[in-house]
Amino acid sequence: MNPTNLMAALPSMDQERLRNYRDYLDFYNGLQWPDSSFNRRERRLTFNYAKVAVDKVASYVMAGFSFGVEAVEGGPQAAARAGGAERALVEVYETNNLSALDFDTEVDTAILGDGCFKVCWDERERRVRISSPDPQGLYAWWLADDTSRVWRVASKYSLSDEEAEMLFRKRPAGRQAAIVELWTADRFAVYMDQALVEEGPNPYGFIPFVVFPNLREPKKFWGLSDIPTLMEPQRELNRALSQLSRILELSGNPIAVLENVESSQDIAVQPGAVWNVPEDAKAYLLDLLQGGGVRLHIDYIDLLYRALHDTAESPRAAFGGVERDLSGVALEIELHPLLQKVRRKRTLRTAAYKQRNMMALALLRKFEGRDFGPVLHHVIWGPVLPQDKQRQSQYEQVLVNTGLHSRRTAMEEVGIRDPEKEFRQWLAERRSILEQEAELGNPVAAPFTGA
Repeated sequence: MNPTNLMAALPSMDQERLRNYRDYLDFYNGLQWPDSSFNRRERRLTFNYAKVAVDKVASYVMAGFSFGVEAVEGGPQAAARAGGAERALVEVYETNNLSALDFDTEVDTAILGDGCFKVCWDERERRVRISSPDPQGLYAWWLADDTSRVWRVASKYSLSDEEAEMLFRKRPAGRQAAIVELWTADRFAVYMDQALVEEGPNPYGFIPFVVFPNLREPKKFWGLSDIPTLMEPQRELNRALSQLSRILELSGNPIAVLENVESSQDIAVQPGAVWNVPEDAKAYLLDLLQGGGVRLHIDYIDLLYRALHDTAESPRAAFGGVERDLSGVALEIELHPLLQKVRRKRTLRTAAYKQRNMMALALLRKFEGRDFGPVLHHVIWGPVLPQDKQRQSQYEQVLVNTGLHSRRTAMEEVGIRDPEKEFRQWLAERRSILEQEAELGNPVAAPFTGA
């Protein structure tokens, strides 16, 4: 398909995926009642547990996120280059405010089912720029059945006429311009309202998009959203709570029931009211709560509430609802469904963040000449559960002293963000202490000769 035909076909592509995106966003934002059930006089309550569950899991996934860089080769020069690469990535993270961008992207990915980062070079500011394009404007092509080999990506978005003129020095015909960026590893092109405005060789040598799924569906490129499994229990919970609310409202405003009465004029339900009824008539107030019927509604709501937590894989304990004292192991068992879900997501995110970091270093090497050599990228995730630091530190100390762990590994396990830097500082302190003891003539200490 040539680019001209591709631009014409793009609006009709992936219609089902894009429609699902819109439905999931609406549901997340609280539009959870079917339109067919709309009734202006009917009370319809929305308790948006779907939004709460998505935000909560995103918080657990991104807790304690950090990264590290390690030299592939040995020697002080390779270690220095790896340290420089890590410092360069820290600068990229700070200038792009990626701590906020990553959390927003994680929430968006959980809702839609897909996430994306764009890593490009800002020529004016001379720095790496990282953004998170809307997956609703993304299209991807991959080779055969290998979804990891993406060979073309299209990114579609809208600009105002002023923005379009500012970026492309061309004013669109209307107030809005539909922009499409088309990228392959060799070339890129920009279209405005299906008209070509810029084309040339790819200046990066790679497609600057990292497209990743929320959760992987086997043999599929696009991912799975957290929303679909929550829709049915969420809607039923809204319906059940609305029904119970109406019952309680009617019980607070009771219905007068008259038997064997031909006319009910001047009958008012109010304090001190006196009713005059025929001798063989009956008058009473309808008690909707009589016989404990409301308990059935509450039990059903509790059942829906548990089903919602089960389908979200977020037990009540994840929301601070532990009503009994639990040991660390018991709490981990209680939260095991959440831990499994977080691990599945972190496995996919690790690959995406590594790819993003490699792209950033490649741009620094190409446009600034900063070659850091071959390095290994590490993504470090914080613990999901609260940790007993004292107990864990004692455990790591035993592993280090018995030779089962290195100090660097122990540092990572206890949550130190930069084990390499911490280890270098420890070496420097140990060298200084031993040299000082040697100068003081301490017979126990010997001059430090190496690590």
